[in-house]
Amino acid sequence: MRSKTIKELFVTFFKIGAFTFGGGYAMIPLIKREIVEEKKWLAEEEVFDLIAIAESTPGPLAINAATFVGNRVGGIGGALAATLGVVLPSFLIIFLIAGILARVEHLPVVEKAFRGIRAGVLVLIGSALFSLFRQLKKQVFTYVVLAAAFAAACFLQTDSVVILILCALCGIAWTGFEEKRARK
Repeated sequence: MRSKTIKELFVTFFKIGAFTFGGGYAMIPLIKREIVEEKKWLAEEEVFDLIAIAESTPGPLAINAATFVGNRVGGIGGALAATLGVVLPSFLIIFLIAGILARVEHLPVVEKAFRGIRAGVLVLIGSALFSLFRQLKKQVFTYVVLAAAFAAACFLQTDSVVILILCALCGIAWTGFEEKRARK
């Protein structure tokens, strides 16, 4: 059973790595579909935790997410299998096209294709954002933290680690305040 799980983790994350373009955020809808809806390795509400952990630790989101899910499902072997699975497609594709791209990137058809791919990636990121937003607990606190984090990131160019730490501290403080208020 264990080797089947390891193989399933590898194949699942290989598929995610092979068929998702645009980086980690663009992978979120596919990761969610595969690990929550198809495999049922995580509950839907755990996807927020997955993204928070993957985003707040060093390294690419996709690799961190694969490692987290792989470890949760199959221990260290699962973490290694999922991580290798998500990385291998990109490595192989880049390895194969690295020399070719330098020769063809100036061609109009290639430039046009990349223009279309960029637009598609933006849609995938927007879709992931919308999906995550729908799962948020709808309360004033959430909207205030969301707006403050957005402003800090977009207008103040605050480092993402600082934003995440401040959001975590706000969450701890607000939860403490709510618990204290509930006891009265």
